[in-house]
Amino acid sequence: MTEQHGVLQAGSPEEQVQPDARLKIQDLTFRDGHQSLFATRGRTEDLIPIAEEMDRVGFFAMEVWGGATFDVMHRFLAEDPWERIRTLKKHIRKTPFSMLLRGQNLVGYRNYADDLAEAFVQRCCENGIDVFRVFDALNDYRNFQTVVKVIKDQGKHFQGSICYSLTEPRMGGEVYTLEYYLEKAGELEAMGADSICIKDMAGLIAPYDAYTLVRALKDTVSPPIHLHSHFTSGMADMSLLKAVEAGVDIVDVCLAPWAYRTSHPGLEPLVASLQGTNRDTGFDLKQLSRCSEHFIKISPKYRHLLDDRMSIIDTNVLLHQTPGGMLSNLVNQLREMDALDKLEQVFQELPRVRRELGQVPLVTPTSQIVGIQTVNNVLFDTPEERYTMVTAQVKDLCYGLYGRTPVPIDPAVREKALKGYPRGEEPISCRPADVLEPEMEKAKQEVGDLARDIDDVLVYALYPTTGKRFLRWKYGLEAVPEACRPKSLEEAEKDQELVEKARKGLVQEIREEPAPEKGAGLRTFNVFVDEEYFKVEVEPAGGEPAVTSIRPGAQAAPQKPQEATKPAAQQPQPETPPVGETAAPAAEGSPVEAPMPGMIIRFEVREGDEVSEGDPLLILEAMKMENTIDAPVSGQVKALHFKDGDSVKKGDVLLVIG
Repeated sequence: MTEQHGVLQAGSPEEQVQPDARLKIQDLTFRDGHQSLFATRGRTEDLIPIAEEMDRVGFFAMEVWGGATFDVMHRFLAEDPWERIRTLKKHIRKTPFSMLLRGQNLVGYRNYADDLAEAFVQRCCENGIDVFRVFDALNDYRNFQTVVKVIKDQGKHFQGSICYSLTEPRMGGEVYTLEYYLEKAGELEAMGADSICIKDMAGLIAPYDAYTLVRALKDTVSPPIHLHSHFTSGMADMSLLKAVEAGVDIVDVCLAPWAYRTSHPGLEPLVASLQGTNRDTGFDLKQLSRCSEHFIKISPKYRHLLDDRMSIIDTNVLLHQTPGGMLSNLVNQLREMDALDKLEQVFQELPRVRRELGQVPLVTPTSQIVGIQTVNNVLFDTPEERYTMVTAQVKDLCYGLYGRTPVPIDPAVREKALKGYPRGEEPISCRPADVLEPEMEKAKQEVGDLARDIDDVLVYALYPTTGKRFLRWKYGLEAVPEACRPKSLEEAEKDQELVEKARKGLVQEIREEPAPEKGAGLRTFNVFVDEEYFKVEVEPAGGEPAVTSIRPGAQAAPQKPQEATKPAAQQPQPETPPVGETAAPAAEGSPVEAPMPGMIIRFEVREGDEVSEGDPLLILEAMKMENTIDAPVSGQVKALHFKDGDSVKKGDVLLVIG
């Protein structure tokens, strides 16, 4: 590649990109940037101050919504997802808004009925979304039919996506061949795609493969070609440049402070690299610098969410093909189960599970489906039996509710997963939504007066358990938990400073929390001691601290002699167990413990019910996947220790059968 007279040259003259082909840029900082680095915890209040400056840059579009934002905002930030679109639209008036839409999955983790899909996309259009990047985890475009019709009827931009994956170290494997991608692009063009996106969610596409694929697509289909690739493997910026050389029309980037690592290539270096060429973006680097300064300023608020494993170039992704978001889920789940030492076993088992489940691309929700099932296999299988705990989503995948897998699912796995499946043990071959009952009217009746408008109904319909809880927060019927409340920059910087001091061997108060239920004057502190974190309660008259809870993975400090001999009457005695803990079961019988940390979606039984061994007792959500907990023995349900929507830890006694 050489530069002559300001024109980017590549290969022989007939291969050169035509002059005046200015590269278009989509910015992902407001969505995929913080989703990839900070678990989607970016708050609207931190985006508003820079919104108008971002609007002046001249992006093709700004991705501001979709993906995990809907889930995380209502579940962890206590923010209304719909309000984010409307608020940002007041400040960003020129640049189109883009969202990531999971086809018939919408912004959830299963296929929803057509009436719900239609209502959701209609409200997205009316609230301010202009460009819809639509993808399906299986590249089964039957799952596009319902949502695309609404997008086109509303005159919005339909960007059809091809999820990029590998079955070999390089493109050309047994499934994901060049012909495969060209065939998929032809299907999207026939559906009326306004542009076609190569969606490389794990940073797998190599530079010369990007060049080959883009050139072939440009020669085969007419819609503009858009490349999306994560930086996880360290190749994405090189792949973008080779794609630019091949004539790609649009690329995805983030502002540098929220770029790289498991995020995306940085915008500023790309702009500088193309200056003076025929692919010059025309962007003002000084304007970009003003925007980046804002994200540098607010980043300390989110630094604690950046796991060390997400802060490095992971070339192993080329082997295990695990996207950054999926990797962080696996690490977190294993840590919470005190099984982080099993990570290497998970990586070894993952390709096998993926192959048995149809060689699916690893992108939401199939990345979670394959990943969590892999963890279950590593932790719960025996040498004699595999798939001893099968998630509800794996069962749905085997039945066909997600669509047609690239290769057939292993017959033995399918048979085991579908044994006793409520819809039947024979998988379907039709479009998944054709077997789904309408959902909107049922959702309206169930949520009742808690929903004030159609957007509230959709929050509940997509996420019944957490959605109902959010609506109670939204309308003041329940207090918003402290963990969901925003922090100021000053608070975040102070916390980070204290954490750094604590890591150097100091003991520092991190945050004081009121504890009125513990008695007058008692104060609660979060404290670091020798890099371990403790929650301690201190009495006002020089009382000794009592450790009440410890961060998962940390160990309690050895008890001092004076603490061991201190009279029990002087120890603070909580009236109720700490959050997430239960007292020893009072009822006699067989306790049923949580095999993993998670949230109880619903109990299938009530106290007093008679159950037989193997009957379903409850549904436990772990890392967005649902696990059915079955009765280990026959008997009567003597006691339920939690309720629907409660979070539990591994080992918590969920109920007792006597």
